[in-house]
Amino acid sequence: MTSAPSADQPRISFVSLGCPKALVDSERIITQLRAEGYEVTRSHAGADAVIVNTCGFLDSAKAESLDAIGAAMKENGKVIVTGCMGAEPEQIRERFPNILAITGPQAYESVMGAVRGAVPSNHDPFIDLVPEQGIKLTPRHYAYLKISEGCNNRCTFCIIPKLRGDLVSRPAGDVLREAEKLVAAGVKELLVISQDTSAYGLDLKYAESAFHDRSVRARFYDLSKELGSLGAWIRLHYVYPYPHVDEVLPLMADGLVLPYLDIPFQHASPQVLKAMKRPGNQEKTLERIRKWREICPDLAIRSTFIVGFPGETDEDFDMLLDWLGEAKLDRVGAFKYEPVTGAVANDLGLPQVPDEVKEIRYRRFMEKQQAISAKILGNKVGKRLKVIIDQPGPTVSKGRAKSDAPEIDGSVYVSSRRPLRAGDIVSVKIERADAYDLHGILA
Repeated sequence: MTSAPSADQPRISFVSLGCPKALVDSERIITQLRAEGYEVTRSHAGADAVIVNTCGFLDSAKAESLDAIGAAMKENGKVIVTGCMGAEPEQIRERFPNILAITGPQAYESVMGAVRGAVPSNHDPFIDLVPEQGIKLTPRHYAYLKISEGCNNRCTFCIIPKLRGDLVSRPAGDVLREAEKLVAAGVKELLVISQDTSAYGLDLKYAESAFHDRSVRARFYDLSKELGSLGAWIRLHYVYPYPHVDEVLPLMADGLVLPYLDIPFQHASPQVLKAMKRPGNQEKTLERIRKWREICPDLAIRSTFIVGFPGETDEDFDMLLDWLGEAKLDRVGAFKYEPVTGAVANDLGLPQVPDEVKEIRYRRFMEKQQAISAKILGNKVGKRLKVIIDQPGPTVSKGRAKSDAPEIDGSVYVSSRRPLRAGDIVSVKIERADAYDLHGILA
């Protein structure tokens, strides 16, 4: 995100790493920077200071964050660090003792305080105008809508609660007003995110808040229904399969919410799920998936899984493959288990799975899922699908069906004789499919 330069405005270079939740944090900081008269640039050279929003979920992500901080220190020298890795600043200070300031995630005011201290701004509220919906780092036609911070779960492989704290939900009225502004600004798709979206409102005891002339409960179903009335595509991410999730399926069947659930199942073996401290009855989960599809036949489910978790046996892994074959999920990502510094999983006393075994299991898992995904996509050939255009082209544009989220799922390549624009929602006849993507013609 780069603003037009001005001779008397201080310039801040910005690096955003990590997940969509961190991206929303970056958007909030950049919005405040612009509101206070700072220019934002991607170039460290010539900037008055650099902000690095870090990721600290995995050790590999920490290494990437440290590399980004190192590059900023080398090219500029005046660096402010925020984000998940900032929650444990010792490692950063040890390597970079001259950092200007370090803050944890969601510490927007602390970041701004550090910026103001290092680089005062000549703020003119009549010149430094910021759009009502704030500054967005996503394309104009879609935006992430964060409904809560933190997480109450204590999965043994995860340190997010340590970094971001327990669940803190936003009042429903606040969420809906932000969503309304985004739609008014031209956003066609809202991607609802948090660490545990289906737990939304639990900390607030589902309290009501005002939105226009009515009160809305801070509850997963109520918020989903209200968002569905705004006229945009509503996509639900990071949903745990709690019983009340079933209530949202009729909203999907009625077209108010996209028929899409992003559920991080992580495994299928009761033994592994117990070690992960996650719900462990995979038979019950399969039955619920079947019921969801009865209510909403077009439902697309994406998920993530971990292979090679400590103690995972050949039998556990075979159970996962069998479960995958029955569940027939639309989109799946897999990760080879990586020990995270500070995670409880490191101290469970379970045998570690050798790296070569992890690699073999990962390949077998992905081959199994690739065949499932290819069959699901092949069944869409000959059908007409609604597609949102992400990247227009002269004759072929790239977009997504309702079953696909940006950046993590597949694409639909649309041939068209007339020009299409980013954000257009068009009807496409699917002519062929490959392992991950669809190809069709404007209907």
